[in-house]
Amino acid sequence: MKIKYLLPGSLLFLSLSTLQAQDKKPLSLDEAISIAVSQSTESTLADTRVTTSKYDVDNVKNNAYPDFKISGQYLRLTNPTVNYKLATNNEDAAEDDGTTTASPKVNQIMFGQASLNMPIFAGGRLKNNIAASQNIYQAQTFAAANTKQQIAMQTIILYANLYKAQQSVGLIQENLKSANQRVTDFTAMEENGLLARNDFLKAQLQASNIQLSLDDAKKNVAVINYQLVTLLKLPEGTQIQVSDAYFKNSGGVTPSVTADEALSQRSDLEALRWQQKATEANVKIAKADYYPSLSFTAGYVALDIQNALSVYNAVNVGVGLSYDISGIFKTGKKVKAAESRAEEARKEVEIKSDRVKVEVQEALENYNLSLKQNKVYTEAVEQAGENYRIVKDKYDNGLVDTNDLLEADVEQLQAQLNEAFSKADITQRFYELLNASGKLTNSFNLTQNK
Repeated sequence: MKIKYLLPGSLLFLSLSTLQAQDKKPLSLDEAISIAVSQSTESTLADTRVTTSKYDVDNVKNNAYPDFKISGQYLRLTNPTVNYKLATNNEDAAEDDGTTTASPKVNQIMFGQASLNMPIFAGGRLKNNIAASQNIYQAQTFAAANTKQQIAMQTIILYANLYKAQQSVGLIQENLKSANQRVTDFTAMEENGLLARNDFLKAQLQASNIQLSLDDAKKNVAVINYQLVTLLKLPEGTQIQVSDAYFKNSGGVTPSVTADEALSQRSDLEALRWQQKATEANVKIAKADYYPSLSFTAGYVALDIQNALSVYNAVNVGVGLSYDISGIFKTGKKVKAAESRAEEARKEVEIKSDRVKVEVQEALENYNLSLKQNKVYTEAVEQAGENYRIVKDKYDNGLVDTNDLLEADVEQLQAQLNEAFSKADITQRFYELLNASGKLTNSFNLTQNK
């Protein structure tokens, strides 16, 4: 049997990578998660989206405030010919005595205006626009919380895989020492004619296979370590030392998790609920086109045409009414489209709710299975160790051949690897269960950016 096939398939898919100047850094799982949810690119992007959404709310609220504009113009003119259309007393007198009035010299015009416009009624459009933007903001907030929870879960998986890879290196290195010592012993026996040549070659072949497995395990350590370092934004070349404390409690108590708790605590589901509320507000916004818009208006105008006309203190106050008649025919389609999108959002919430229930049940079954598997693997380590001891005694007494000895050695190493991996699986499945129930980040003392 070739030892190089002992490692789980989940570790073999990783591509080759190398760590350069290695800076060893002991890192607890709590620290890793805290760094990931506060400094990773995905986390900061989620926070930025929340901030952007908050600005959008503020911008929409600004539409409820009155618009106040001031404008002015100063114009230089050539020598225009100015004809009065409105007769004055002087003009009447000039016509009576047959004389004409000279055109005034106008070289400049000054114009100033101030206007105020404040919405009074728009069919509830402003109020519902604010409500929709606030709902989107809440959705982004919960989406960011879900993003951080998934980042935390990704960190846990990498941390557990790194533990598996490092345990593989340690166990295979110990087994390689035994295999090399066996080759040394068999060399002396073969030279003295006490061992067949093919048995010696079998021992050498097994040592070579173990060496290949060790190289593969070191490669996995390098790859997973690099992935975790990249996620945590640590200096390139950092070698993370995982803490065994998270993988020693193999008989943990199953956490109390129910589907109802998950439905009320899952951030991704809550984000969809707020998106649904936003679509419902959009329906009201679309219906606002059925109603006219009413606004309060006020203004001030000042005009000065050099040597010709001056207007000051021209104040105007009133109300403005507008109504899009064509909206009677067009708005119906808009409302139906908005209602359809609201129905889509409702269906998405319903579908996600069903998936959450399934995820919780699956995570619970996986966790319970990992506990059962660990119990079996722990017993298998004792059984494989005792089997190897018995086979070794029989081999020393010539009762079994080299194949039996080497096979017993392989089985012992396989049992040790399975036990180490099962401890990591329990930890990973435990946090996957918390993640499915929406309790993951709350189970850690995290410092998150607001």
